[in-house]
Amino acid sequence: MSEPITLVSHALCPYVQRIAIALAEKGVAHDRVTIDLADKPGWFLAISPLSRTPVLKVDDAALFESAAILEYLEETQPNPLHPADPVERARHRAWIGFGSEVLNDIAGFYAAPDEAALDAKAAALHARFRLLEDHLGQGPWFAGDRFSLVDAVFAPVFRYFETFEQIGDFGFFDGLARVPAWRVALAARPTARNAVAADYGDRLAEFLRRRNGALAGRMEISSVRERQSA
Repeated sequence: MSEPITLVSHALCPYVQRIAIALAEKGVAHDRVTIDLADKPGWFLAISPLSRTPVLKVDDAALFESAAILEYLEETQPNPLHPADPVERARHRAWIGFGSEVLNDIAGFYAAPDEAALDAKAAALHARFRLLEDHLGQGPWFAGDRFSLVDAVFAPVFRYFETFEQIGDFGFFDGLARVPAWRVALAARPTARNAVAADYGDRLAEFLRRRNGALAGRMEISSVRERQSA
């Protein structure tokens, strides 16, 4: 009998989403518990040394840090998502790290205090995707026709842009072909779609408004225009 597994989650956390996708792709039965990071329960603080999600509870053990959790799942669960070749596996791990750096850029974008910083962060994201474009194959996935952990990492990355593009045209994917096609394929993948709740978009929009930065300012302008045209 396999050990019971519980994914401790937050509604918006992209690092949680990559674990949820990996679990679903591997067909691993598990429970999912969602917490409020603004009001962290005591039991969560007791098992999360960094006080952040995800945490994967495996029987009496609590694993933290998404990269470590992904590797644990690869070592213990069926349907491997890493390539078998050691060089390719190392390359995939490196691109997973790249995905985390893109998430840092996304955080810098939505926290930008003014329009100049917002434009600079948008340009930085475009540069990231331009670099990624040069390393992608023909698709539909990062490694061709085989879905991998790199895909599980980038599906939550691209999900942000569904909301960002409702706010304005920031040119994130201008002049690119392979990255946008990959993004569309990931958005259609059932395991990626089901990694978040149905109200994810509304929750993200509310989170962005509370940042009170330049992006929130654009959201307010857009809301005013919508009310005026109604």
